[in-house]
Amino acid sequence: MTQSFIKENNSLPSHIAIIPDGNRRWAKEKNLEPWEGHKAGAEKLEQLARWAFDNGIFCLSFWGSSLKNLEKRPLREKQELLKIYEEYFEKLIVDEDIHRNRVRINVIGKWESQFPTSLKKIILEGVEKTAHYDQHELNFFLAYSGDDEMLDAVRAIAGSGINPKKITAETIKQNLMTNKLPAVDLLIRTGGEPHLSVGFMMWDIANSYLYFSKKYFPDFNETELSEAINEYAASGKRNGK
Repeated sequence: MTQSFIKENNSLPSHIAIIPDGNRRWAKEKNLEPWEGHKAGAEKLEQLARWAFDNGIFCLSFWGSSLKNLEKRPLREKQELLKIYEEYFEKLIVDEDIHRNRVRINVIGKWESQFPTSLKKIILEGVEKTAHYDQHELNFFLAYSGDDEMLDAVRAIAGSGINPKKITAETIKQNLMTNKLPAVDLLIRTGGEPHLSVGFMMWDIANSYLYFSKKYFPDFNETELSEAINEYAASGKRNGK
């Protein structure tokens, strides 16, 4: 998919969300440690984000970990995963492409209650340094559960005292962690298992086009991302409808 094609194509998804499944299975098949699969996934994420923004995608979201992922993983794997996050975000906030493309970084979830201080400091620095950018958005869902997000939103609305008859779709959206993000046009899940997980962005993917790849995430490349976008464009879906 070329830059000229992108500029001429008004059928591009504005917001692509990716569930990058298969890192651990990828590592197991290669007789590697699980965290080596996570590291390979982080490197793939960087490649895909660069390609997507260079080719006209406005908003890109990645699900990094759920609350259950962090709770049930063996201690060593969790430690290594947090180390990968730290290395990745340190690199991200000084990445020339982030600043050249004016990419705003958002980190969504309950990571602040789960992550060590050193990692939280790095993430917050990246969020603050890019908060004024408006050409693209790069969103990471960390220590995130869509089920919890919706429950928290319902509790917040109920606690606000609003008249139930005045609750609208906009009321719900305003109370979600994703209240500043556009609806997801194209949802991609890698790893060969065609299902959703833990209510991932359940409100925002209600009308998304779904694309399931059999490849483990470290093997999901720019070519297949392009194919997913082409399939979305050919479907005739517009603005999540």
